[in-house]
Amino acid sequence: MDLFDFNKNEENAKPLAERMRANSLNEFIGQKHIVAEGSLLRRAIASDRLGSCIFWGPPGCGKTTLANIIALGTNGEFIKLNAVNAGVADVKKAVETARENLKLFNKRTYLLLDECHRFNKTQSDSLLPAIEQGTIIFIGSTTENPYASMTPAIVSRCRVFEFKRLTKEDITDALKSALKSRHKGLGKQNILIDEEAIEHIALMAGGDLRSAYNALELAVLTTPPNGEGQVHITLADAEQSIQRKALSYNEDSYYDFLSAFCKSLRGSDANAALYYAMRLIEGGCDPMLVARRLVVHSAEDVGMADPRALQMATSAMYALEKIGYPEARIPLAEAIIYVCEAEKSNSVVEAMYSAVADAKEVRDDNIPPYLKDTSYGGKEDKAQSKLYKYPHNYGGYVEQQYLPDSLKDKVYYVPNERGYEKEVLEIRKRKGKKR
Repeated sequence: MDLFDFNKNEENAKPLAERMRANSLNEFIGQKHIVAEGSLLRRAIASDRLGSCIFWGPPGCGKTTLANIIALGTNGEFIKLNAVNAGVADVKKAVETARENLKLFNKRTYLLLDECHRFNKTQSDSLLPAIEQGTIIFIGSTTENPYASMTPAIVSRCRVFEFKRLTKEDITDALKSALKSRHKGLGKQNILIDEEAIEHIALMAGGDLRSAYNALELAVLTTPPNGEGQVHITLADAEQSIQRKALSYNEDSYYDFLSAFCKSLRGSDANAALYYAMRLIEGGCDPMLVARRLVVHSAEDVGMADPRALQMATSAMYALEKIGYPEARIPLAEAIIYVCEAEKSNSVVEAMYSAVADAKEVRDDNIPPYLKDTSYGGKEDKAQSKLYKYPHNYGGYVEQQYLPDSLKDKVYYVPNERGYEKEVLEIRKRKGKKR
């Protein structure tokens, strides 16, 4: 066997998802909001002037693929690490390599770090100076919110690009391309796949193209050819390959049932909410989707009128995750009934939207000086900190200004006189709070 045959066999052994990975922006699937013609990211890639950035989004939406496209298109060097198994020594070695490339060859070095949210503070600190000085162009890839899961010092020096789940249409097109492609896909095989089978895989993949490719490949590999040597993939084969049954309703009905479930929760009709939840699940919908909607509505429509509703909903979701279906139907049904029967209040949502609007439009960062962190401040800051009134010295509450001056009289949360919020009003009254 010569080297050519060895390389060919190695390529064929790769999973379909890896073989079909895009090599250029023209082949890249989805994420038009960040890679469309004329977009900032596309211009930066084309001119090889991309700065440090973080790609944040769900699995299988193209984060690693786009990073690889950047690597193929750049004139610089490219180093790939995974935060799960990379240590400080690996980071230091990458930084030293980057310094040599810059000094000796005037070449920039890109560092792709998969699962970058797994980097701890020590690892992040070892990388920070190189990012700050431009020695390394950092490209982080993560499924977690970087603003919450990563070191702020790293995030502040990167541009964050949020990736979205791929649409059903995106995945359908990608699967059809894989079936046609003779070079990278399944085009050399005699495959007949029913349209409804492709539609099912695309829908049940949930925006994860890798999952869709894996399901298609599994269906092809496990379906024996018929008498004519043709591999015929039916809906039943697709259901088994992606381990979800086809919905017993069309896509429009699916969204109608989901809407009816949510509005029944809000309308306090436990009978209707239970029916629509079970109709969705028995029709093929992922029970976790029902549980997630229940959690959201427990905060959106019940909120502070009965904070226990959120605890019930999250407990049901946890039970579903740990116990599985169908046993978890019981805690899920209990939580649905509780959310329906609970007092309703949307004060939390109203407060949130009002605060979001001010955060975007007012953006007053002039925090009252006595609220600031004084651990790194000078004498003036420490003197101001003495003006802070420690609530526990005043019986648990003392009136003082917390908001910036431009928002000092703003009221976001207004309790309703329903359920637990009656107690909130009484507690405020006992404290002597003005608002």
